[in-house]
Amino acid sequence: MEKIIDLNCDMGESFGLYKYGADTEMMPLISSANIACGFHAGDPHVMRESVELATEYGVRVGAHVGLPDRLGFGRREMQVKPQEIYDYTLYQLGALASFLQKSNTSLSHIKPHGALYMMTAEKRELAEVTVEAVLDFNPGIEIYTLPNSELYYAAKEAKLNVVSEYFADRPYVNNYVKMFGWTLEEIGQPNEMAKRSLQWIEENSVETICVHSDTTNAPAIMKSVREALLDNGWLIGRKR
Repeated sequence: MEKIIDLNCDMGESFGLYKYGADTEMMPLISSANIACGFHAGDPHVMRESVELATEYGVRVGAHVGLPDRLGFGRREMQVKPQEIYDYTLYQLGALASFLQKSNTSLSHIKPHGALYMMTAEKRELAEVTVEAVLDFNPGIEIYTLPNSELYYAAKEAKLNVVSEYFADRPYVNNYVKMFGWTLEEIGQPNEMAKRSLQWIEENSVETICVHSDTTNAPAIMKSVREALLDNGWLIGRKR
């Protein structure tokens, strides 16, 4: 039986004069790109360029939807109503899909960003409206989220395709990701992250591994993860 694992990256988070992340170096190393849609980061110009770069390398494109919080880079939890989350999500899906249409391809998945990622993972009502937005946009796209999260279960109940995710460049405490407030010492060196990633996917039901484009030494981390996977019989990509 083939062992297949997806490698994804949060990217497209530059905007205006601000350049952010190692997108150009990361794109050849991944199979799925989560592109910011202009709320927490990104802008129309960057979205177009990111889609074109992903298309060049045959990388699947997903919408990295966030809260409208550029100042906090979408990493600050906001007091928002479920209806607002639905509207934010549907708006961002449509924005990115328009650039994909220009490139004669389609959106493959959605992945919430930062605070929204954790809010939809932990709060059922926000998970449900996220699922509702996906159903109304295109029930064929996948949802990337933490395994056994509220979003995971809400999507499963709606019979959507859910992709469980592991973060190579984040520490885990009691088997739960520490998304914010971590240090470089906690995540260690690229070879250590690769070893942890390999062990995790072989012991748990995980379908994709993420390395953020803005993490220090992100390309070296992803290269180390790829090499460890390939050396141990894994194929890179998404099961069809």
